[in-house]
Amino acid sequence: RLDSPAISGTEVIHWGSPVPSFGNLTNARVATVGINPSNREFVDEKGKELQGTARRFHTLKSLGLKSWSDVDARHIRLIVESCYSYFSGNPYDRWFRILDRIILGANASFYDPFHAACHLDLIPFATTNKWTELTSRQHSLLLSISGDTLGLLLRDSPVRILILNGESVVQQFQNIACVSLEKYDMPTWSLQRRSTSDVKGIAYRGIVNALSGIAI
Repeated sequence: RLDSPAISGTEVIHWGSPVPSFGNLTNARVATVGINPSNREFVDEKGKELQGTARRFHTLKSLGLKSWSDVDARHIRLIVESCYSYFSGNPYDRWFRILDRIILGANASFYDPFHAACHLDLIPFATTNKWTELTSRQHSLLLSISGDTLGLLLRDSPVRILILNGESVVQQFQNIACVSLEKYDMPTWSLQRRSTSDVKGIAYRGIVNALSGIAI
């Protein structure tokens, strides 16, 4: 899919590998869900490709490839291993340590192999700009290209609890699930801010049988 002409113009980091999961999906009961991987998983503050011990995921360069169509079983194994070992390497802790505080309430952690959690994204491709900076056309293209990924991953995983991280994720999750979830205010979940109004805690309830046509 990364070599597909349809992906041009979506600002996907085409030389970066897909990221199907952050952490080992095969033994996780809890998964947080986001939109797509951050560009910081592949580049430093100056936009340079992460190298050596700073590297988090594979790229065309690290795999010695010219295009993704040249991938074989060995390359796929290396990509999967980098995903499964993510939290024991050089994780983007500025993001995941904060998220980990939330999932501790579900007796799970990204950093505990005995109570493992993982992170999944609706779109497994990192983009040069954040999701909010992309156009609605780019949103639609990315979801059409890879919207079935989450369903395929969940169908074959032990995950039983999904924590949808943010209103944008909830909206897009409803779109690919073709459902309208019931919404409930949860005052005890609200996040307090000093300078602006609090961020409301919200619970959603509903039954999801499929994601992008993939039965789960």
